[in-house]
Amino acid sequence: MKLSRLRQFKPVVAVLIAFFCQGALAQIKWETLLEGDFSITIDQQFVLNSDTGGRQKNQTTIQPRFDFALSDSIELTAIGRARFDTETKLGFDGSNEHVDLELRELYLDAEWGGAYWRLGKQQIVWGQADGLRVLDVINPLELREFVLPEFEDRRIPLWTANVEVPLGEVWTAQFLLIPDQTYDELAEFGGSFEIRSPLLVPTPSADVPVSVLQLDKPKRLIKDADTGARFSAFIGGWDVSLNYLYHYQDQPVLYQFLDDSAAVIAPTYERTHLFGGSVSNVFGDITFRAELGYSTDRYFLSNDPADVGGIERSGEYSYVVGFDYQGWRDWFVSTQLFQSVVSRDSPGMIREEIETSATFLLRRNFLNDSLLAEALLIQSMDRDDGVLQLSLEYEWSTNIQITFASDSFFGSSAGLFGQFDDKDRVSVGIEFSY
Repeated sequence: MKLSRLRQFKPVVAVLIAFFCQGALAQIKWETLLEGDFSITIDQQFVLNSDTGGRQKNQTTIQPRFDFALSDSIELTAIGRARFDTETKLGFDGSNEHVDLELRELYLDAEWGGAYWRLGKQQIVWGQADGLRVLDVINPLELREFVLPEFEDRRIPLWTANVEVPLGEVWTAQFLLIPDQTYDELAEFGGSFEIRSPLLVPTPSADVPVSVLQLDKPKRLIKDADTGARFSAFIGGWDVSLNYLYHYQDQPVLYQFLDDSAAVIAPTYERTHLFGGSVSNVFGDITFRAELGYSTDRYFLSNDPADVGGIERSGEYSYVVGFDYQGWRDWFVSTQLFQSVVSRDSPGMIREEIETSATFLLRRNFLNDSLLAEALLIQSMDRDDGVLQLSLEYEWSTNIQITFASDSFFGSSAGLFGQFDDKDRVSVGIEFSY
């Protein structure tokens, strides 16, 4: 169980108390707690490794949701999640590799003081890119299945104070305070999707012993909090935004040192400033989307002896440009180009100065929208590695959905996707919703 996540309720309690002390508490109609809406989804997934035929996953997921109108201007949402997996190849973060229980989201929505407030554990989405992230970096990710699940299922909700304030008739300002020191959850050591690519993991000489120091996470409630702001508007047919986020990167930097002929790896979380923006517009059957971001401090593995700790520090520019087309009946086509450019290239840096990736999404509805077929290709143009995801979703009835899917990795084991070339899989799932 992720009991640590439940303990993180404390900082948000203080925020909620401060909010209610302004008079909102008196507005609550306590009897409505017994009259809220309740829904639940139960999902069963069975996954086989298509290369070996071995079972990778046999998981039941139960996700209840409660929505309460506490007053005319205050609503409470609570979402839980219980996962039970009979297999051990994916593993959960914690002491129990078969069971994971968590409070998924818990937040209050309120209109107060001329602003819209959302306080509590929540997901916050910036940007519109599919499969790749430029601005959508507020919530960390669960990577026990790498990038295969949907973003909504991979994002880890954070305790956040989130307020949106109208600025005149055009602009809206959003301000974030995130006193939640939760970061990416990587796949367990020895798991199917354990990160092994030399782009992300140091590879000391085979004859050198390696020790890894204990990870020391930031702990200061306010000083280590992430903060952000976004200004968005609809101008002349364009959706535009200007974004800023001061945050800890969600994966630790793996500094490397030699100590008595042994390799010592010291994982450390580092901060960065993210500046960026997005634009989108619709031109007939085509939607144009673009995001641009600049991170002031990024840390990349290096084999240059001059780079202290085996790390090269650099700024990073990244952008994504996408086009969506819906001109054919029942068809949806989307393509994206993503590039990352480091501002300080080093001869020893493991990654390339410019890295390019692309995505292609093809989707079509059949049988009066009861059958959905989808193909998504994500590919690195520099290493020729990637993943192809195919799926069929059949709506058996209004509350039963059956899914067949396959995930196929390809390319060099040195690449982000190619490292899982032997982890191709097929799956079948059935979801009940009430």
